Amino acid sequence: MKNSILLGGGCFWCLEAVYQKLPGVTQVTSGYAGGQLVDPTYQQVCSGQSGHAEVVAINWQPKQLALETLLTVFFEVHDPTSLNRQGNDIGTQYRSFIGLSDTDQRLLVENTIKTQQAKLANPIVTEIQLNPIFYPAEASHQSYYRQHQSQPYCQLTIKPKLDKLLKLAQARENDLEGGDTPS
Repeated sequence: MKNSILLGGGCFWCLEAVYQKLPGVTQVTSGYAGGQLVDPTYQQVCSGQSGHAEVVAINWQPKQLALETLLTVFFEVHDPTSLNRQGNDIGTQYRSFIGLSDTDQRLLVENTIKTQQAKLANPIVTEIQLNPIFYPAEASHQSYYRQHQSQPYCQLTIKPKLDKLLKLAQARENDLEGGDTPS
């Protein structure tokens, strides 16, 4: 199994910021996948006419981070039941999307979706594609949150997702510590 995957869950700035904080992730690149145009621009993708989703290409170290954990974070920081929107971001470019780098990932992704679906009232609408073509976004979109943390969008949309990730990580750590405590 290759150690790369494409994930789309709304604005790529949000997912990029989340995965840049996740231990074991070695590279996160914002970009576009799943559409018809060759090498689309941000404006073409935002028009909703290119068919592309805003995604992040993620590379990770499997000895530090399991794909299951990477996917669990994905389902925790966006709404996979919302078709073509995440919060105030509306359009097909903001759809829930997973681009697999090989067929070995498919079973694991499908099992993760089944596990996540059991926790949700509405059906998961995440689109899954095998080997979609990835186009990196323009340089101005890379590491966006790191460069623009004080902007209103970053404070109102991205920071709450990062805070949620931190709370989830602390809860997992507390569960692990509690599991080791004798009763």
